[in-house]
Amino acid sequence: MSVAQTLDQPPNPPPRADPARPVRPRRRTWRQALKRDWQLYSLTVLPLVFFVLFRYLPMIGNVIAFRRYVPGGSLFGERWVGLRYFRMFIQDPAFWHVFTNTLLLGGLTLLFTFPLPIVLALLLNEVRAAKLKRFVQSVSYLPHFLSIVVVAGLIMQLLAVNGAVNQGLRALGHAPIPFLQQPGWFRTIYISSEAWQGVGWGTILYLAALTTVDGQLYEQARIDGANRWRQTWHVTLPGIRPTMMTLLILNIGTFMAVGFEKILLLYNPLTYPTADVIPTYLYRVGVVSGSFSYGAAIGLFESVIGLILVVSANRISRRVVGAGLW
Repeated sequence: MSVAQTLDQPPNPPPRADPARPVRPRRRTWRQALKRDWQLYSLTVLPLVFFVLFRYLPMIGNVIAFRRYVPGGSLFGERWVGLRYFRMFIQDPAFWHVFTNTLLLGGLTLLFTFPLPIVLALLLNEVRAAKLKRFVQSVSYLPHFLSIVVVAGLIMQLLAVNGAVNQGLRALGHAPIPFLQQPGWFRTIYISSEAWQGVGWGTILYLAALTTVDGQLYEQARIDGANRWRQTWHVTLPGIRPTMMTLLILNIGTFMAVGFEKILLLYNPLTYPTADVIPTYLYRVGVVSGSFSYGAAIGLFESVIGLILVVSANRISRRVVGAGLW
């Protein structure tokens, strides 16, 4: 073929895209995303610095759980002792007693306090009087702002031998009850105070979740003849299920920690059989007694158990409900 013939031929048309094949948008690299939305990413700087300084750097101190630490000596312990302190608390009957108390108190608290905000939110969602609804919300949410020290002080004043509750029992002809000195009453007191203090906060979260439920679903349910109970069961609860599972997983994450500050303020040697939990036991043997390596081993064990609970709960939630934290 001559050069002239080659030049006379039209150029080959570009290949046409297959209309049946979808065109995938080009994914931006992290550099492009950072350059485009740097103002938004800059808002995460302070939270990241906070978590690095006050959450992740202190984790380095867990090394003293495997080393013999002496106050005033090396920051990371004097010598390596391996799993010595872990074997100590595994062989300590007192530790397993407080471990059992932690499971019982944490489980009962979760059992009684987790459903209450859901029930109160569903009841308030049915209230049509706006003033009454706001009043109940304010009254139930107010205890959330009170300091734990204030709450513990109120409990001690109310339940003291000469407190308001026992004054009422005397007026009814009943002998006073030393509530704060009897181990059998401690769990009831603690769980009741947790429910009173936390029900308002959870209620607001669930009321916010209820606003996202599609109103057309209620109309279709009414057309199908569903009453209010069936609408709640088949429309409302499935609509707030992701929020329920998220809060449940978060509560399970703090399962082993229980309420350290409140228990520390309310318990005493007489109520140790039912009130002593892992955090308070750790405080006594680790901080008060100065056994920092032993306390670090117990704290690390508690943290690992909490991590296992969170990961397991999230995995079960993803499989059963289809919603989770990640």
